Amino acid sequence: MRVSYNKLWKLLIDKNMKKGKLREAIGASKSTFAKLGKNENVTLPVLLEICEYLNCDFGDIMEALPDKVNKECE
Repeated sequence: MRVSYNKLWKLLIDKNMKKGKLREAIGASKSTFAKLGKNENVTLPVLLEICEYLNCDFGDIMEALPDKVNKECE
């Protein structure tokens, strides 16, 4: 499984908020947001801070996707 933060970026667009404003508001580093931009793992406290600031749940900002498509399920 891999993680995707595309929902987070769409939510920021819907709220007319820039990534930098969110980063500063939660006190996250630029490298943490670089990881988010590359769909890499970040710590749970960072995700909690994002959810608290945006008043949302984990499912609103991220999703788990399979690494490979299972041919038998198609």
